[in-house]
Amino acid sequence: MEPARMIWDVDALEVRQRNKRPLIAGRFPYGALAVMSDRGTVRKETFAAGAFAFALEDLSRDIHLLFGHDYGKPLASRQAGNLTLEDTDKALEFFAEIPEGAERATHITDALAMIGAGLVTGVSPGFRVPPKNVVADAETLVPEPGNPSVKIRQIAHAVLYELSLVTRPAYPTTSAELRKMSCNQLHSTPHRVILP
Repeated sequence: MEPARMIWDVDALEVRQRNKRPLIAGRFPYGALAVMSDRGTVRKETFAAGAFAFALEDLSRDIHLLFGHDYGKPLASRQAGNLTLEDTDKALEFFAEIPEGAERATHITDALAMIGAGLVTGVSPGFRVPPKNVVADAETLVPEPGNPSVKIRQIAHAVLYELSLVTRPAYPTTSAELRKMSCNQLHSTPHRVILP
């Protein structure tokens, strides 16, 4: 069974430099609502704060940052030591330092260029919701406020396998940005500045 793959926008997706290496930084927001439409069926989902705690707390479990859900296009991984994941009440923050020499890989060059061009603006988690006989309250369906015929899937517990940079975010109200640091100056697109 394939992990669920939904596209969620991040609060801030950036490329920076740390120790002269490209650094991709972003935030996956908790509590934000994603709306997906497939062949006339509308689905709505949201993640609770700490939904990915199971995988994040198990440091022996590898988690990857991929380009387009393709394990053949890795950008970073926790086991490789170049993907840092920080869980807060508001978001899952990630920092991926591109290792020396890896930026020559075509998919990494493409990812950095597309983030800079504003073509890659979102993140999509590769996850599975545990079965009810394992975690009874992993997900619930609740009526949408003001529209009780529409149900919102609230995910409280999910097993995270990977985060992927993607082109089409489900959260149009959040933004993605590119940042480059060189010569101790910040050159940025005309969005708000976020420093490391």
